[in-house]
Amino acid sequence: KDIEFIRSYYYNKLEYTRFSSSVGKFVGFTERGVKNAEYWNNNPSILSNMKAQKEAVCLNHVQSKYDNVL
Repeated sequence: KDIEFIRSYYYNKLEYTRFSSSVGKFVGFTERGVKNAEYWNNNPSILSNMKAQKEAVCLNHVQSKYDNVL
């Protein structure tokens, strides 16, 4: 529950689009980023792929990373 998957997209050190698993969709921060987010949010395959990344990346590795810290 308390793990969040975030994928940010940058150009020239400026974040223009971000996907957050807690929000469940892409959010745009620039004019181009808003257009990208709108397109990606309307594409079910891209959106479902990003939602699945939390389980594939975060939840499968959290225990091993936690054990390494201890």
